[in-house]
Amino acid sequence: METYLNLVLIRFGLIIGGLLVLAALVFAIALALRRRGRLDAVRRCADPAVKAGLRAAARRFEGGKGGEPGSRGRDGRP
Repeated sequence: METYLNLVLIRFGLIIGGLLVLAALVFAIALALRRRGRLDAVRRCADPAVKAGLRAAARRFEGGKGGEPGSRGRDGRP
C-alpha cells in the first residue's frame, strides 16, 4: 500500500511540475511578444479560434448527457 501511495504522489508531482513548466513557457512567450509589440496582433488572430473552441466544448458538455430532443450525434444525425 505504501508503494502505491508513493507512486501516486510521484505521478501527481510530475503532473503539477509539467503544468508549472507549461505555464512558465506560455508566460515567457507572452512576455517576449509584448516586448516586441506583437501581442495585440497575436491576440486578434487567436481570439476567434479560442471562442470557437469554447463553443465546441460547451456543445460537447451539453450534448454529452444523452438523448435530449434536438440533440445530434457525432455523425450529425439526430
